[in-house]
Amino acid sequence: MAEIISMPQLSDTMKEGTVIKWNKKIGDKVSEGDILAEIETDKATQDFEIDVSGVLLFIGVQEGGTARVNDVLAIIGDEGENINHIISELQSTKKQEQKKQEQKKQEIFISPIAKKMAKKIGIPIEEIKGSGDNGRIIKRDIEFYEKSNLNLIKEIKHEKPVKIVHSSIRKKIAEHLTYSKFSAPHYYLFSEINADKLIEFRKNLNKKLSLEEKISFNDIIIKAVAQSLKKHPDMNVSWNDENIIIHSKIHIGIAVAIKDGLIVPVIKNADQKSLLEISKEIKEKALRSKSKKIQPEEIENSTFTVSNLGMYGIESFTSIINTPNTSILSVGSIMIRPIVKNYKIEIGNVMKITLSCDHRIIDGAKGSEYIYSLRNFLEDPITILF
Repeated sequence: MAEIISMPQLSDTMKEGTVIKWNKKIGDKVSEGDILAEIETDKATQDFEIDVSGVLLFIGVQEGGTARVNDVLAIIGDEGENINHIISELQSTKKQEQKKQEQKKQEIFISPIAKKMAKKIGIPIEEIKGSGDNGRIIKRDIEFYEKSNLNLIKEIKHEKPVKIVHSSIRKKIAEHLTYSKFSAPHYYLFSEINADKLIEFRKNLNKKLSLEEKISFNDIIIKAVAQSLKKHPDMNVSWNDENIIIHSKIHIGIAVAIKDGLIVPVIKNADQKSLLEISKEIKEKALRSKSKKIQPEEIENSTFTVSNLGMYGIESFTSIINTPNTSILSVGSIMIRPIVKNYKIEIGNVMKITLSCDHRIIDGAKGSEYIYSLRNFLEDPITILF
């Protein structure tokens, strides 16, 4: 008997999924436990394992196509089974849903000025999530949409505009960062680190390690961040409308660039791990993040995030907080600069860091104390080992 296979919810925040690859084609026999398809969620690409056996009779979403959770993904039944009536019912239901969606488009709540701006720029308002009361689209939503890199309206002379369909991950990034930027009052603390001892520490450490074990500056920074949080547990916190959560564990999220944007794998209990353990875990999770093979539980429950663009030669920058974290550290490149030592100007190495904080819970003094502690660890990195 035919059984409808629905788009599964592969993460707690997943609303829709994109089929990256079908491992079976129509007419193939499938067994319980087979990997039917690879599905991209809002967090990663995962294998979808089925729990029924039979023959694949129908595919509801082609490769590259997207469907909402619980929409029809496939139909599995007996060989030669007639499922035309099922397909007809599904198509009828789909048409009704599309009709409802079209009706909803006429019910979009938008302020007059935002509507005027959207029309002038050429922004499709049905693609915008309003941040005003009751989801109303307001001026800042139009401005944010326009400035967003992938959503920027491109004018190409004598050619048609290029449209790039949003991936599930890109949609989630946009939704998450928009919420964070407009819900958490950000402020920024800037500091400059004397990186001379940091460079020497890494150099001496790597002399004793194999090529595969080499420690990066980022590994040392993650360890220093964790040790600083251990000294300042009031920075290892989250905010919600009812209370402040002081986390008992230190889980550091690391921003990793992928094709569709970025993903944040988490080094759990980072304060309890050695530099070698942190280094190995970062390398392994970064590799799986870029190939979209990382699991949802590996990118959840961070308590603090680090974003490092030093490898791109960026001197300094600010980051949007990765909610529900209340802080994110932005790390720039190590630069050779004139510095003052013992009242004399010398050539030295400096690294600029920026701490973005949620002012609802972290005041300036508290954030400054944390930066002071972190700077001490990084300027004398041997201390992070104790």
